[in-house]
Amino acid sequence: MSEEASTGEKALYLMLGAMIGAATALLLAPRSGVETRKLLLSKAREGADLLANQTKTVAGRTSEYVERGKEILQQQRDQLSAAIEAGKQAYREERDKAQV
Repeated sequence: MSEEASTGEKALYLMLGAMIGAATALLLAPRSGVETRKLLLSKAREGADLLANQTKTVAGRTSEYVERGKEILQQQRDQLSAAIEAGKQAYREERDKAQV
């Protein structure tokens, strides 16, 4: 899971760097102020949409991992309960053999 978080962070930094680089290039480009502002606004909206989509994706994956963790925890509880019950049963059987 930490590898995926690391990959997600890298992707986020890449996107932020690309947006900063694009904004810098636009500001230094020989366009009129109105054209540059429209382009910046358009790119900012695209970035916001991308970020919203990525957030939904990460939230979905996180939910999946949490659910899977709960399932694994329940399996471990069930196995532990079964092992304890088997131990109690074996103890009772040995106790009963010793009393006879």
